Amino acid sequence: MKDLKGLNLGFAMCGSFCTFSKSLLLMKNLVDMGVNVFPIMTPTAYNTSTRFGEANDINFKIEAITHKTIIHTNIEAEPLGPKSLIDALLIAPCTGNTMAKLAYSITDTPVLLAANTVNIQLTALTN
Repeated sequence: MKDLKGLNLGFAMCGSFCTFSKSLLLMKNLVDMGVNVFPIMTPTAYNTSTRFGEANDINFKIEAITHKTIIHTNIEAEPLGPKSLIDALLIAPCTGNTMAKLAYSITDTPVLLAANTVNIQLTALTN
């Protein structure tokens, strides 16, 4: 695998709560590889407690892993593109709703705004 040390990666999470534990493991692995992870969440992902975990606990874990405050409002996400704060964006988990909105350049959440402001190309991989 290519050395990712020093990469500024936006790590965006949408409301597929059942996959959060896998996403947090991936996030930790990336940080351990030297990736500078910027956590980004939709308001739903940031604020919703489910049977898969309390919102405050999940948010605390993310901030402990990344040592950064979670970007969870459009106002916080807007500077990502113009200030070139991230090199790439990973959306994991990405809901079907977010993927559909990406296809139409809708920017009503911090995840979508981050994707559109950093000029990310959407590629859907299917098996």
